[in-house]
Amino acid sequence: MQLSLSRNAPRNIPAVPESRLRATWSSADYAVVGAGLQIVADELCETVNLCEDSCVLDVAVGQGAGAQAAARRWCDVTATDFAPDDADRKRQRTDAENLGVRFVEGEVTALPFADQTFDAVLSVFGAMFAADPDRAASEMVRVCRRGGTVALANWTASGFIGQLFGVMARQCGQPAEGAPFLWGTEEYLWDLFGAYGRVETVRKRVAFRHRSPKDWLAKFRAGYEPVQRMLGKLEKPRQQTFDEELLSLAARSNRATDGSMVVDAEYLEVLVTRR
Repeated sequence: MQLSLSRNAPRNIPAVPESRLRATWSSADYAVVGAGLQIVADELCETVNLCEDSCVLDVAVGQGAGAQAAARRWCDVTATDFAPDDADRKRQRTDAENLGVRFVEGEVTALPFADQTFDAVLSVFGAMFAADPDRAASEMVRVCRRGGTVALANWTASGFIGQLFGVMARQCGQPAEGAPFLWGTEEYLWDLFGAYGRVETVRKRVAFRHRSPKDWLAKFRAGYEPVQRMLGKLEKPRQQTFDEELLSLAARSNRATDGSMVVDAEYLEVLVTRR
């Protein structure tokens, strides 16, 4: 199942309660679902062409890939997120702090910074899950200086992650909340950011590598708490169907020929140059 998105999808999508987002994303094991995403963050920083001493904000920091990529380029980096730390994220945070990253608690819809504070505002698969997309977009633009860049990496609905979320949504009997995968469409991004400046997009892919599809499924099931909670609500036959659908998705997407799993997950790299 793929998420169904209209080419002219409306901006006014019902907001997801902030408490529900906190419960979902604070419980996610980013070491499982975020492995390999550092490459995406490094490519994003290269596209932005970050220079030493640039003042950078990483929004909805998650695993911290964007913040670490910017810090390794000798930027002055601040990171913000609403989700409390779990054990894995404490380790990720320590790694980032060792690179000089400063952490400030805050939500993408209410960033605790003055106007035009940063040369660049990044978000690697984070802002797209904001409860209020319009507010998130305006806040990222607000704290970015004129002539600066808002740079995003967003999953597409037709890519591997979009299809994976589609399977999860179908098993739960509900659509994907807040339609985050609209952030993976050029038209919607122009609708969100076009009034603020020039919007440029490029479709890219990042490879997920595992010993086998079954190994990936086992890690995903065991390490990603939102899925654990979902499975806890399903009877055994539905759980088996869920596993079969995910393995089928992995098989269709797998380009490995040696029994391992190499799946290319499509995403949209986005640059918004603020006027």
